[in-house]
Amino acid sequence: MTRLHEWAATQPGKTAIRMADGPSLTYRELDERANRVAHWLLSLGLPEGGAVALLLENHLNTFELWWGARRAGVYYVPISTHLTPAEVAYLVRDSGASVLVTSAAMGDLAMATMRALAPGEAPHRFVMDGELAGFAPYESAIDAASPAADLPQRSVGREFMYSSGTTGFPKGIKRALTPYARRHDLPELEKQLRSMFQLDADTVYIAPSPLYHATGRFVIRVIETGGTAVILPRFDAQEALAAMQRYRVTHGHWVPTMFIRMLALDAGIRAGCDLSSLRVALHAAAPCPPHVKQAMIEWWGPIINEYYGGSENVGVTYIAAPDWLQHRGSVGRPITGEVHITAEEDHERELPPGETGMIYFSGGVGFEYHKDSGKTRAAFNGKGWGSYGDLGHVDADGFLYISDRRTDLIISGGVNIYPQESENVLLEHEAVADVAVIGVPNADFGQEVKAVVQLKPGFQSSPQLSSALVEWCRARLSRIKCPRSVDFVADLPRNENGKLLKRVLRDRYSKLM
Repeated sequence: MTRLHEWAATQPGKTAIRMADGPSLTYRELDERANRVAHWLLSLGLPEGGAVALLLENHLNTFELWWGARRAGVYYVPISTHLTPAEVAYLVRDSGASVLVTSAAMGDLAMATMRALAPGEAPHRFVMDGELAGFAPYESAIDAASPAADLPQRSVGREFMYSSGTTGFPKGIKRALTPYARRHDLPELEKQLRSMFQLDADTVYIAPSPLYHATGRFVIRVIETGGTAVILPRFDAQEALAAMQRYRVTHGHWVPTMFIRMLALDAGIRAGCDLSSLRVALHAAAPCPPHVKQAMIEWWGPIINEYYGGSENVGVTYIAAPDWLQHRGSVGRPITGEVHITAEEDHERELPPGETGMIYFSGGVGFEYHKDSGKTRAAFNGKGWGSYGDLGHVDADGFLYISDRRTDLIISGGVNIYPQESENVLLEHEAVADVAVIGVPNADFGQEVKAVVQLKPGFQSSPQLSSALVEWCRARLSRIKCPRSVDFVADLPRNENGKLLKRVLRDRYSKLM
């Protein structure tokens, strides 16, 4: 028995999953299709702890694969559809996946991936919604499996996530499977997450992000508490608001880029949307400029809550809107364990409130980077505290503030400069749609500060505007923190979940200088 199975028995006709553009699954349908998937995976000979790779757009069949893998006691590996064929092949190979499931929409990428794999890798290949050379039809394979036959009492399968790779090659984050006898147990952190998100059977949750991202876990949480999940095929600001109104959405999980794009809509469009059903709006994944969050609170009300964490789950903080208004810019206090700020040169020496250092957590969830014990060890200090590699400080009340990632730190003339400060200031300028502040080589100081700016429609790049943006920053921050130069680009490199890919920019400028 699983929570999905229990809900299927008590509310079989209730919608469990709905694509915002049409098709849906009831709890009974999802439960039955998950059983078919589990039997199908077992028929392919997958051992307990085996892996199935999923190269899919936001697709309704994703969910039967998630729950089917869980019931079969195997890992499912969600893969970004924005990777190159070589990167996809690496994830398939590194995870040890013997099954690859894709769709006709991903056909070109899937075929190129197969050419990048060696013979015998991912021997079981299936495609949905059409035909693809070398791939068997997924639908007929699932339809041939039983929806009701008993399943072996294996451990509970789970996701096998890979980091986004914003600072290097993706790292596999793999956790042990839960023994069958403990299949209903919820870890303390999981209890806290479900409580802070206020999930219940009346929840109608909108999922605007790609399902291969770690935020897909929230869909699982919603279904396990008996609610309904509404899935956007892809994020579009106006379509997201329309879906929230159409389906009377109560909960949503967002990233700051989505807030920025919704706020940029015409005022009449925003005012015309009935969002009175909203109860909780959670955001994470990237720093949110304070003025953006303030604008969202003014629009949606004091329901804009935030958490800080990562796929590794070494620690999680949380802050509700009322607390944020008293501690602007904070990401909150830990919901489990404790936060520690340590000296950069000595990761075991704690710093007092107000001083910036490496952020560590004690009491988090254990994890390991797949096939990389060195990286696993590097994520922990000698006291067993774990870190995401970020810098920050706590205030006197214990609220955490993020300065930047250690890899994004600019050191100019021996002075540490945290780009997020100047990014937040520049984003307040009427001409700036998006901005990245990076360090570029300087013969005298080692690095100097450069801003790379994407302008809003109606504004044109010019030397005058460049100078104006530098002066705008200098009027609000010390000169050392401000850019010495400004470049304009059509678009900044962000991944599909809103994370700024500064590595791409640093590589670009290192080749130019």
